[in-house]
Amino acid sequence: MDDEPKPTPYPRSTPPGDEPRDEGEARRRRPVRATGKVLLALVSVAALVATGYAWATYHEVQGNVHTTDALDLPAGQPAPPADDGAEDILLVGADARTDMQGNALPLQVLKTLRTEQTSGVNTDTIIVVRIPKNGAKPYAVSIPRDTWIDVPRGGQGKINSVYGLAKQAKADELRRQGRRDSATVERDSDQAGRQALVQAVQDFTQVRIDHYAEVNLLGFYLITEALGGVEVCLNHATEDKDSGADFRAGVQTVSGGEALSFVRQRKNLPRGDLDRIVRQQAFLSSALHKVLSAGVLANPGTLGELTDALHRSLVLDPNFDLLQFADKAKGLATGDVTFTTIPVTTIDGRSPDGQQSIVQVDPLAVRQFFAGLAGRSPGSGGGASGGGAPAKAVPAGVSCVN
Repeated sequence: MDDEPKPTPYPRSTPPGDEPRDEGEARRRRPVRATGKVLLALVSVAALVATGYAWATYHEVQGNVHTTDALDLPAGQPAPPADDGAEDILLVGADARTDMQGNALPLQVLKTLRTEQTSGVNTDTIIVVRIPKNGAKPYAVSIPRDTWIDVPRGGQGKINSVYGLAKQAKADELRRQGRRDSATVERDSDQAGRQALVQAVQDFTQVRIDHYAEVNLLGFYLITEALGGVEVCLNHATEDKDSGADFRAGVQTVSGGEALSFVRQRKNLPRGDLDRIVRQQAFLSSALHKVLSAGVLANPGTLGELTDALHRSLVLDPNFDLLQFADKAKGLATGDVTFTTIPVTTIDGRSPDGQQSIVQVDPLAVRQFFAGLAGRSPGSGGGASGGGAPAKAVPAGVSCVN
């Protein structure tokens, strides 16, 4: 058994400049935070359990996952909404270019991830997964990053700014108090950012968040590489320098940096951020189909790479039991999940000062929409349909989008 090959820290291609210098450093490293598709990571684990594969792998993931007390809101904050008949999981991807200690990612890594160095943190992926307790179909509801809401600190702002502003405020406070340990400042400020985001989502949706999950950009890169890429389909050729997107029309396989560009593009799309959400939903549907396809989870090499990617990318609340999640979310593990988006009133609105492009919503309509997903009709919202598909045959599990 000692002669068997062991999975490498980076499936298929190691982002340059990020190799651990020694075994001690590899143990000390913690995952970076950035935009990613945490649902894919969670369903990968759920599929491991639901299909009977690799119980030792499941326990290894659960035992080594990074945790956060994001649901323990500070004193003085409004109490969470009452239980409404569903279990709700907040999935977050934070677009930061630093590691967990606040150190900037090396330029080589940023190039591999098709991004560049910027300051601050934005949560560019916010999804609430509703799992009705009566056994009805689960829903994954996307909240556009530019949604204009009442924010916990007072006033209004984009929902994707809540995490970063609270994190920065906490970091500044800690430094004024004389805290100089960067790892402690980073950990405590992240905690404040996550708590503020949980509070904002609860206030906005009137849904009690039962669990929190976060994945990072590098982890998403590794997961798609471990799967050997994910098939997607575009109605038209498109490109965007900001995201690095450069895709032809039709069916194609994307992984790593290309997959990140696919789910991050919003410029040159007819409906901007709403079409980007449809992209993300279509990508996830295809990825879930592949995770559950014959041979993927039965392959020891793929399993090792996928497990390593989950170790490096997943952050959960301490009470998030992956085995219970797999049991409760059979709809997710079989791909039977409906992707949708909150109802919006305007996708090209402007903030009151005219300085920001925002997505405007009717908060009452949003709350009624979420209430309808606890085992009843979902009402109206943006689904993962993308218009007419190219004439070319499309594989099972793949949707053609803009």
